[in-house]
Amino acid sequence: MAGYDPEMDKILKTWTCEETGLVVSINQYGNGEPKLQIGPRMIRKKDGSGERSTKAGRLTMEDVMWLHEMIDEIKDDLAGRVDPTK
Repeated sequence: MAGYDPEMDKILKTWTCEETGLVVSINQYGNGEPKLQIGPRMIRKKDGSGERSTKAGRLTMEDVMWLHEMIDEIKDDLAGRVDPTK
């Protein structure tokens, strides 16, 4: 069986919570079904020199409220990418 090929892994759309750095994205591997990914979390460095990524981990109430506000937009985008016959 062939291994993971990063060339086949696509990020189709991304949303980022500006307050917490939580990233939510729709990803697709090859011709597979598009799927929702929660995380990573982009953390800004205190000195302002850039960002680093970390696992999303446990979600704060702020994360949950942001996700709740965004979920219809995310659901509609994902639904438009999924083949309803599968």
